Amino acid sequence: MQQIKSQVSERDGLFELDAGSDVLDSPRYNHDIAPTKVHERTWNKWHITALWVGMAICVPTYTLGGVLTAYFGLTVGEALLAILLANTVVLVPLTLNAFPGTKYGIPFPVLLRSSFGIIGSNVPCLIRALVACGWFGIQTMFGGLAIHLFFGAVSPEWKALGGTGEVIGFLLFWSLNLWVVLRGAESIKWLETLSAPLLVLVGAGLLFWALPNVSLGELMAQPPKRPEGAGVTRYFLAGLTAMVGFWATLSLNIPDFSRYAKSQKDQIVGQIIGLPLTMFLFAALGVVLTAASASLVGETVSDPVSLIGHIQNPLWVALAMALIIIATLSTNTAANIVSPTNDFQNLAPKWIGRTSAVMLTGVVGLLLMAHELLKKLGLIVSDVSLESVYSNWLLGYSSLLGPIAGIMVVDYFLIRRQTLDLAGLYRDDVYPAWNLAGFVAFGVPVALTLLSLGSSAFSWFYDYGWFTGSALGGLIYYMLGSLKAYRAASVKASV
Repeated sequence: MQQIKSQVSERDGLFELDAGSDVLDSPRYNHDIAPTKVHERTWNKWHITALWVGMAICVPTYTLGGVLTAYFGLTVGEALLAILLANTVVLVPLTLNAFPGTKYGIPFPVLLRSSFGIIGSNVPCLIRALVACGWFGIQTMFGGLAIHLFFGAVSPEWKALGGTGEVIGFLLFWSLNLWVVLRGAESIKWLETLSAPLLVLVGAGLLFWALPNVSLGELMAQPPKRPEGAGVTRYFLAGLTAMVGFWATLSLNIPDFSRYAKSQKDQIVGQIIGLPLTMFLFAALGVVLTAASASLVGETVSDPVSLIGHIQNPLWVALAMALIIIATLSTNTAANIVSPTNDFQNLAPKWIGRTSAVMLTGVVGLLLMAHELLKKLGLIVSDVSLESVYSNWLLGYSSLLGPIAGIMVVDYFLIRRQTLDLAGLYRDDVYPAWNLAGFVAFGVPVALTLLSLGSSAFSWFYDYGWFTGSALGGLIYYMLGSLKAYRAASVKASV
């Protein structure tokens, strides 16, 4: 006989829900976004490390050094320092927002029900999901190109397909990504664990190939592309903000992965080992290879897929492309599909299961890249490039996610004091449907960020958008939460 009331038990600081009919029959619950059982939390610190190595080694990371030197006016040394510092900074919200996932086994959208409300959580969820779908489409484009170059290296007929071959590669890689995620979290853990050492070897091999063709002293001595005599502080902080924004998305939905961690120590140590150094080293590799590309292939090439495609040896091209396919697959599945899959389920858990949510993620990502795919097929002509979408829309949009990160940290650690009603997060009678405090704390910094775009005096608010947004969002939420608690205490005292 099924129990009516859910029970929550605790084991070594990890909480587990034994769901009764009050939760099982709730429209806010399904099996995929349910809290993980303690025995399902099997990821140790090395699995978490491998997750970050697999996600950080990707084409966009490779290009970060070039972005900071070309668009933010930094020297190579300043750019690499900004990348290392930014990924050390972003460890703070990543680690803090991972805590409730590990303790209660809950994914990102369920955690948001505490700060934005049971129904209101869908608003930040969909904002996060749209960013992820955009990144999914871009990474799939890189993976599709690698597949095209792989087949082109072994088949002249395939190489002759040109843009059509790239579109076919896109669709093949698109399908492979969805298949991995449909197989579940253990499949992703296996992929990340397998790919991490392979990706480190690829990086070492590329560095060995490039170093004889570049002078590191001359590279570090190159003058910055900023006005002569201009101070470095403004440019460095703007670049730092952009680099923090690179993982702003994961700093929100890290509970989607930390819910599988064995302990808080495992998730903390794994993230410290896996993220900052990997990002720094692979971005540095990108700087070195880009600088060496003119000697290696006769022209400056800023992305590794195209660079390796210039190699004349088909065997090396095919091998390198196979490894890049693995690298992009490990990044895409973990960073860009898991989150929207959970986010879309949060809309209507009884109607949208994991399979439907994964397919919805795939369709949205496909639609966002439709313009680029039609260009490759020669059906439309456009000056809008994939690079402009990547550098302008997605990085700018990601900076607006700062307030959500600040609100989540303040809600869990300062307002809730690390205590959540686990069963209540899946019902309608504990937390409000819409938490007005969360929306005010999110809306004010976002509005100020948008208004600052038209004000030269206030432009710093946008330039440092992730920092200003997360700090102001967290502060407003804390003030509103404290005021609410004060009023509640006053009413109780008067009674």
